[in-house]
Amino acid sequence: MKKGTVSLFTHPMAAVLYVGMLTIILNSCANTNAGPAPMHDMPTLPVVQLNSTTANTYTEYSAALEGKVNVEIRPQVDGVLDKIFVDEGAAVKKGQPLFKINDRIYIEQLSNAKAALMAAKANMEKAEIEVSRLSPLVQNKVVSEVQLKSAQSAYEAAKATVASAESIVHNAQINLGYTYITAPVDGYVGRIPYKTGSLVGRGEINPLTLLSDVSEVYAYFSLSEKDFLTFKEETPGNTIPEKLKHLPKVSLLLADNSVYEQQGSIESVDGQFNKTMGAISFRATFANPQGILRSGATGKVRIPQQQANTIVVPQESTYELQDKVFVFVVGDSNKVASKPLTISGKSGNYYLVNDGVKNGDRIVFAGFERLQDGAKITPQSVSLDSLLKAKPMQ
Repeated sequence: MKKGTVSLFTHPMAAVLYVGMLTIILNSCANTNAGPAPMHDMPTLPVVQLNSTTANTYTEYSAALEGKVNVEIRPQVDGVLDKIFVDEGAAVKKGQPLFKINDRIYIEQLSNAKAALMAAKANMEKAEIEVSRLSPLVQNKVVSEVQLKSAQSAYEAAKATVASAESIVHNAQINLGYTYITAPVDGYVGRIPYKTGSLVGRGEINPLTLLSDVSEVYAYFSLSEKDFLTFKEETPGNTIPEKLKHLPKVSLLLADNSVYEQQGSIESVDGQFNKTMGAISFRATFANPQGILRSGATGKVRIPQQQANTIVVPQESTYELQDKVFVFVVGDSNKVASKPLTISGKSGNYYLVNDGVKNGDRIVFAGFERLQDGAKITPQSVSLDSLLKAKPMQ
C-alpha cells in the first residue's frame, strides 16, 4: 500500500458504513426476487352422508358335520375275509354287496343241522306210529294204559327234538347269510382297515367300514348359556319346538370360507347342557343332493339377524386406535373431528353403529391418513346408496 492512502478496511468508520450498505443491497435483491407467500390449499376429500337403514347381521358358530345315518359295518360271524366288493369312498345303494366272509364252515354247519333235523323227524314219526298202534289196543284192553302214556310221552319228546333241530337249522341259515354282507342304507363307504385274507369277527375293535348316508347332513353347533337364554327370550313361541320353527333359514360356511349353496334349518336342541363346556348343542339340517358334504367335515353355521333403523358405516371410512374404531365427522365450516364408534355388528364391508354418529352426519370416506382434528377440507359428496349398490351388505 502506498504511503498516504487510506484503506477502507483499516478505517473503523468506513468498515461500518460498508457493512451497512452491503446489508441494504442484499435485502433489496431478496425482496425483488421473492413473490407473495403461497396460501395452503384445503384438501378435497370424498364425504359420505350417513342414513339409517335395515341391515342383516350374522352370528357364526363352529359346527361338526355328520351324515343323516352313520352305520358301522361289523361282521356277525367269525371267519376269513374272502372278498371286498367296494373301494373306500365309493357310493353304494341299499342291498349292494360289500364283503364276503369264507362260508365253508357255515355250509357244513347247515348241512349237519339239516341232517339232525331229518333224524329228529324220523324219530317223531316213529313215536307217532307207536302211539297209533297202542291206542286201539288200550281201548280193547289188550295192553295197559301206562304203555300208551309212555308212547305219547316219547312222541312229545320227539316233537320237541324236531322243533329244536328246526331252530338249529334256522340259526345255521342265518349264520350262512351273515357271511355275505350288504349295505343297509344308501351312502358312502368309509375307510376299510382290513384286506382280503384278514381274520375278522364279532370281537374285533374296528368295524369293517363305516357307511354314511349323506343325502342330508347334520351340522352340530353349540350355544353358550348366555346365548341360549337370549334365544329363549327373543325368539317367538311358548315352547322350544315352537321357537325353532320361528328361526330363519341358516347358511353353512365351509372350511374354505365359501358359502354352501343349500340353506338349512335348525331342527333340534339337546336336552341338557354340557357340564364341561357350559354349552348346549343345536342341530341344523342341510340337504346334500350333490354329495358335496361328508361326515367328519367341519364348518360354521351362520344365523342371520335383521336390525332395523341402524346406522351403516363403510369399514374403509374408519381407522383403529387403541382397540377403538374412529371416523372423521365433518362439522360446521367443513372442519373435521374424530369420533369413536360403538359397533353392534358387521354386515359385509360395513359396520352397524349404535353410538358415535347419527343419522344425517357426514364423514370422510377416504384419504384421511394425514387429517387431524380441526383441519378444514373441501368436501366432495359420495352417495351412500351408490356404495351399497357397488358393495352390497351380505
